[in-house]
Amino acid sequence: MAQLYPLPKFSFEVTFGDTKFNCTEVSGLTFENKMIEYRGGADSEYHKSKQPGMFEYPNVTMKRGTFVDKSKQFYDQWAKTVYFQEGGEQFRGDLTISLLDENGDPAVTWKCQNAYITKVTPTDLKADGNEIAIETAEFVHEKLTMIS
Repeated sequence: MAQLYPLPKFSFEVTFGDTKFNCTEVSGLTFENKMIEYRGGADSEYHKSKQPGMFEYPNVTMKRGTFVDKSKQFYDQWAKTVYFQEGGEQFRGDLTISLLDENGDPAVTWKCQNAYITKVTPTDLKADGNEIAIETAEFVHEKLTMIS
């Protein structure tokens, strides 16, 4: 009989369109159902009813290390190709993040539909620092679904 246990969060893969990205961190895989408060004018009770509203999705933020040879590739792939394809049209695609099991197979997958990049932040520079240089990218998306 197989035992169930929580998955570690350090093994994951990120794909956007047909490109895989190596990242050190992904955050923003949340959603919120905004509540609507309503009170009719002829209601006899003195309180508001609370109804489910529309879903809101925050931006998905990804971080990755800066590499000597790969830094230009990072901006070419993420900033240029993702912002504007040839012809000046904005590129949207599905952003897929998969949490992998011990065999390297996707155990849980999040799919961000109609995603596009909205912000790229290069590393900050500090003369007395000894940290790794980390680049950050933010994606906007219209809907988040979780597939197991």
